[in-house]
Amino acid sequence: MAFAHYFLAVPVEPSKLLKTYLPTSSSSSPPLFSLAFASSSLRSKARKPSIFSKFRRIGHKVSVSFISSIAGGLMFIVCKLLSAKAKQKESEVSIAEDAFNFKHLLLPITDRNPYLSEGTIQAVATTAALAKKYGADITVVVIDGKQKESLPEHEAQLTSIRWHLSEGGFQEFKLLERLGEGNKPTAIIGEVADDLNLDLVVISMEAIHSKHVDANLLAEFIPCPVILLPL
Repeated sequence: MAFAHYFLAVPVEPSKLLKTYLPTSSSSSPPLFSLAFASSSLRSKARKPSIFSKFRRIGHKVSVSFISSIAGGLMFIVCKLLSAKAKQKESEVSIAEDAFNFKHLLLPITDRNPYLSEGTIQAVATTAALAKKYGADITVVVIDGKQKESLPEHEAQLTSIRWHLSEGGFQEFKLLERLGEGNKPTAIIGEVADDLNLDLVVISMEAIHSKHVDANLLAEFIPCPVILLPL
């Protein structure tokens, strides 16, 4: 049995066809362009700062303030320590000046150079400077194992001593001559220092090196402080 297929054309209005496929305004689902616009508007809004960021800012301010207060306290402590140290140093200097209040100095001359050796010139200048600082008197003792008659340049040496002391501001000083006695220079220096009750003896290391003065006997014979001047 054979069947025949037929296509039946039914006339339909275009407006009805569009109404069938387009969603109506009363539909419950929102249109696509409306969703896109809503999401983009949400992203465009600035995010509000969280409470943790507020705490971080507050903590930073507190830390800066705390560190500043500690730094100020440390600076105050350092200034106080420096001030106390300066006052202590001034006190020590004052005590030292009182302890070394020299009033009478002894300058021994043991070399035979008529124009004075370099070490002796240094000792003369140092003695003059100390005497001027402390307002002290100076006694010069010239020591030699030979008699005066055996020293043809002895007077020239005395002239050199006077000249160098005058250069240091001292025209007046006491001069002693201990010549040809046969005693050791160290023992003579100690005797003079003891007899005159001297406060300080100034000796150049040149006298030690040249064997004129025995350094081992200084503490034994000399009853007052001794300054040994390096070359």
